Amino acid sequence: MTDITHYAARMEQELPSILAMAERSVNIDSGSYMAEGVNAVIDIWAGMLGGLGFAVERRPLPGFGDQMTARLALGGNGPRLLILGHADTVWPAGIAAEWPFARIGDRITGPGVGDMKTNVIMAMHALKFLLADQALGGLASITFCVVPDEEIGSPGSREWLEAVAREADLCLTLEPCRPGGGICIGRGAIGAVYLTATGVTAHVGANRDNGASAIAALAALVGPLEALGDPANGLGCSIGIFKGGEARQVVSGHAEMHVDLRAPDDAAAEKLLAEVRALVARPPADPRVSIAFRGGFTRPAMPTLPGTLSLYGLAEGFCGELGIPVFSVVSRGGSDGSFAARLGVPVLDGLGPITHDTCSRREQVEVASIVTRGAVLAGLMAAASEGRVQT
Repeated sequence: MTDITHYAARMEQELPSILAMAERSVNIDSGSYMAEGVNAVIDIWAGMLGGLGFAVERRPLPGFGDQMTARLALGGNGPRLLILGHADTVWPAGIAAEWPFARIGDRITGPGVGDMKTNVIMAMHALKFLLADQALGGLASITFCVVPDEEIGSPGSREWLEAVAREADLCLTLEPCRPGGGICIGRGAIGAVYLTATGVTAHVGANRDNGASAIAALAALVGPLEALGDPANGLGCSIGIFKGGEARQVVSGHAEMHVDLRAPDDAAAEKLLAEVRALVARPPADPRVSIAFRGGFTRPAMPTLPGTLSLYGLAEGFCGELGIPVFSVVSRGGSDGSFAARLGVPVLDGLGPITHDTCSRREQVEVASIVTRGAVLAGLMAAASEGRVQT
């Protein structure tokens, strides 16, 4: 039977190694479009997984880092376990030099420290002692995937992840645990729409009537698009980027708008996208302006399956034994776990350490939670091996 306090003690022993590897990984710039940096992070992680006996396969994704699939056959009669993580961050080149890994009291900070470099390292160290203790022999196999383009929605990785998920019976995803102990049992759908307007340039003084403003055409859409959002019901339509123009004294010939879409389920996502398309399809006030539409919903909703609730119930019990808080969350944020859940694979998400202010310069991980949340993750893997998870 799973001894969660023993696993916490083992995680405590692994903590210095976890922090050292986290420092190495965090101090590498690995924004989604920085293939070299993403691969440098994956080099570190692939080395550890290979040392644990995993067969590591890396497939280049053009314009990004590698898609890493690490497989370990265990030969048990139990489930095929899938673990999902990512190596990319939201941060630009040079950020690691400006904001390097640091420990400040009982927390660590740095770009991507909790989303999700420490999380992946925590999981690998949990696997290290579980395999050494022969605690996972009941599993048929473990597949550990590291995604290079997760922070931009995994557009190049979805097909690969869905193929891997079709060969799995349950999935543990390493997004950060919420402050206060929130573990994710469901997620909404997420999308992105890119609007590009093309107008006619002209000098605003000498030839104003010869111009057709691309900026004006998109500006007319700001209010109607934002009005489609209904946060109380999980709907979001938010304009995050709006830029355009050539010069102050020139009627703009180009403008673009990036729109973030959120919906509580796939049906609501389809309806919201149709409403966005209908607004954009209306002819601009100046017929000389054209608007091009690109994008849609990139991540499906993550349904709360019976197996998900089984996993959460186990996690809740482990947290109780350790005396740490836990609560369930249905999140509006995105995760690669949604691809697996959409195919009917039970997914539990938010299994990394507790992270504050994710994707901000204030991002911090509670060091103590690396031990306790790592123990919970280890407990879930061991419980799956013991046949205690409904799949």
